[in-house]
Amino acid sequence: MGTKRTAEFRHEAVRVALTSGLTRKQVASDFGIGFSRLSKWIQQDGKNPEKPTAQSDLERENAKLRRENRLLREERGVLKKATQFFASQKP
Repeated sequence: MGTKRTAEFRHEAVRVALTSGLTRKQVASDFGIGFSRLSKWIQQDGKNPEKPTAQSDLERENAKLRRENRLLREERGVLKKATQFFASQKP
């Protein structure tokens, strides 16, 4: 009988299998589990309606990056204006 894996371990294995682009056999091998066990975990994970999808994670990250980009553009604009002001001052 094999060792009992933690829920976190199972979640990470499923996440890697679904998002890494590696084959499921490779992911199973990398995590030291059987292919059928990984497939079972993926199937069980797909039935969980409460889990966030990879798409929603990407949408959240995209929104965060857009906010950060907007802030950086505003800061750059302020710095440009400050540079122009100080460059126009004669000593």
